[in-house]
Amino acid sequence: MQVQSMFFERKASEKLNDPRLQENLKRLSSKFVNARATSILELDDFEGTRSAAVDIRNRSIQSLDVWLELFEQKAVETGAKVLFARTPQEASELVVKIAKRHAVKSVIKSKSMVTEEMALNKALEAADVKVRETDLGEYILQINDNERPSHIIAPVVHKDKEQVADLFEKHHHLPRKTDIAEMTREAREILRPQFLAADMGVTGGNFIIAETGSVALVTNEGNEGMCTINPRVHVAITGVEKVVPTLEDFATLIRLLPRSATGQSISNYVSLLTGPKREGDLDGPEHMYFVILDGGRTGLLGGEFEEMLRCIKCGACMNHCPVYQKIGGHAYGWVYPGPMGSVLTPSYTGIEKALDLPQAATLCGECHVVCPVKIPLPDLLRKLREQQFSRGLRPWQEKAAFKVWAFVAQRPALYRVLSRVGIKAMAWWGKRKGGIHSLPMASGWTDQRDFPVPTGETFSKLYQQQRKKK
Repeated sequence: MQVQSMFFERKASEKLNDPRLQENLKRLSSKFVNARATSILELDDFEGTRSAAVDIRNRSIQSLDVWLELFEQKAVETGAKVLFARTPQEASELVVKIAKRHAVKSVIKSKSMVTEEMALNKALEAADVKVRETDLGEYILQINDNERPSHIIAPVVHKDKEQVADLFEKHHHLPRKTDIAEMTREAREILRPQFLAADMGVTGGNFIIAETGSVALVTNEGNEGMCTINPRVHVAITGVEKVVPTLEDFATLIRLLPRSATGQSISNYVSLLTGPKREGDLDGPEHMYFVILDGGRTGLLGGEFEEMLRCIKCGACMNHCPVYQKIGGHAYGWVYPGPMGSVLTPSYTGIEKALDLPQAATLCGECHVVCPVKIPLPDLLRKLREQQFSRGLRPWQEKAAFKVWAFVAQRPALYRVLSRVGIKAMAWWGKRKGGIHSLPMASGWTDQRDFPVPTGETFSKLYQQQRKKK
């Protein structure tokens, strides 16, 4: 996927002025955030589980070569083939070669962010292989001129039911429906023949397990099962950092992943797939491949940003981020949005191509608080800002503003005078524009600002109360 992160500021402004998008994004706080806050209470020792997950991920990363070699050995023993790619382009070329080797004409694909990095759909189509996304959200985006996902878990969270109904009417050539159950049935009926006719299934991999040579897939729609059972060939694609040592480690991580992602105790479908179909098996692929992508990941090993490799791609950081909640994912300009994307995109593609992303955060710390593997995202964003400054990549106006602020901050008397002037100016502007109002802290927030996050309705009530007082 082409990097568009250099246009963040302009795109963010456009998204802030899109009232329909603003309404659609409210679902993040009313659904995922509140659901997570409830679901983590089900664990007897949530913080202990998080600490165990951190240890697991650190152990995996610190001996990454060892666990990858063991995974390859075990996977090959089951009859699978393991291929490694240094770049997203190499990974796409490997998948195309697999398709040609097995005379594949059609591919069905479950949701995978790594394949977005690879621009895999485009590569397959260029090789005259038909590709169909089967995750409902990804399917909606595909029929909308291959629109990019705006969220790693809920790729179509930026659209409402009416927009989806319009797309279905246009592409399915059936009477327009607005009932969600009827719409999902319509999509199922359109997709089912393509499931049955496909030659190859492509999936991601939430984790790969060194102990058994297995891939773990976590979904809510069951489409990954259709992608891995019916086709002759199954290709699982994931990043090198997704390896975990044992099934027991996976069992710990799966207690955190769905709770952090969608607020579920467990996803509807959790699959552990090990090798191709064996003699006596009733279903499964005849051929199974793993394509393991580096794509800049090993470049983080041993450096300031190594902790990002712990990420289990749950999306909690973006669900809780006040910036993401207002602009959605497209403004970030690449595969990974939100706080995680603001670190990963500069790390993978080069900081020069994503100058604004390290600034695309309030540094409120909410992303760190909710991260199931305790990645210190605010600290990493600060480090990126420091790199930008030391390399002279920030605009001169910004540098000048900081010099002025530093000059004033070192002179307390001057600082007090200018602060009073600034407060009065803001008060005048607020009365003139009606845009600056203070809100009391919502009840129930902890010192760590973990939960519960007030819903849009709660903020509305607080806002109205303040207005009445004035």
